Amino acid sequence: MDLDTLRIFVKVAELASFTRAAEQLGMAKPRASMGVQQLESQLGTRLLHRTTRTVRMTPDGEQFFERALVLLSDADELQTLFERSPSGLRGRLRVDLPHSMASWYVIPRLPEFLAAHPQLEIELSATDRRVDVVHEGFDCVVRVGALPDSGLVARRLGELQVINGASPAYLRQYGVPHTLEDLAKHRLVHYTQTLGATPPGFDYTEDGVARVLPMRGVITVNNSDAYHAACLAGLGIIQAPGQGLRDAIAEGLAVEVLPQFQAAPMPVSLLYPHRRNLSKRVQAFMNWLAEVLAPQLAVSEGAVATAGSRGPVSEASASKPADR
Repeated sequence: MDLDTLRIFVKVAELASFTRAAEQLGMAKPRASMGVQQLESQLGTRLLHRTTRTVRMTPDGEQFFERALVLLSDADELQTLFERSPSGLRGRLRVDLPHSMASWYVIPRLPEFLAAHPQLEIELSATDRRVDVVHEGFDCVVRVGALPDSGLVARRLGELQVINGASPAYLRQYGVPHTLEDLAKHRLVHYTQTLGATPPGFDYTEDGVARVLPMRGVITVNNSDAYHAACLAGLGIIQAPGQGLRDAIAEGLAVEVLPQFQAAPMPVSLLYPHRRNLSKRVQAFMNWLAEVLAPQLAVSEGAVATAGSRGPVSEASASKPADR
């Protein structure tokens, strides 16, 4: 049985679309359609129900899909079974990271990874948008904050500590807050992944419980760079993890405020589609990525679980920009 044809069927079944499957596999749509038709003729059964609007698996297709995943995973392992060094890893990886995390930590170290694995190619998405791991064909993604139910496998890497900051010009105009009551006279730069959504307020923990204090603001952003820029421009207080705000504080461009009222740490996780066996190239990249990010993260209880099976940290911490 031709493995390439199996890969076409699996991709079409995962994406429920011949068009998207063909795009991700780098082939014309008619070739993908013909491949599935040939496979159905060979097996003597229909694997997919096709209409002008939808593609879905038949009961036989669902049964065949699970076995095909196992077979393709085993085939990937066989290709690298006798390789004596990691430099023999080959193929393409598609990964997604938060924008600032990619720019500050991962991309500067990427040359060393590719030097150790010269036959690998990497497609790196750096966005504040939460991509669809399966439908967009990602091998793994880094997520910061609470994990919704997704059926993906999650590997906890650690936590990002969150600090509060504002520009010196803002504090000269509005004063330095010392208590939660003082925030009634202040503004917050709001961050939301979807403009138009109701932004949260000032996040803090009290007696180990995450709380939110509603605060007004004059600007709402959906991008990490804009979030930092709004702070430095004096538009309000921000709550951000990561090196960017610490660097700004060290350079005198920002000042930490209310250190006794910090938001709950934001969990950082690696997510990847559930597979019987991960390919060696994906395993190698994820292990390297965990090492690169380790110095930036506080230690948390590590685990591998289905995303959503662990309780979410808090909706408030999930609403802050990741490593911004």
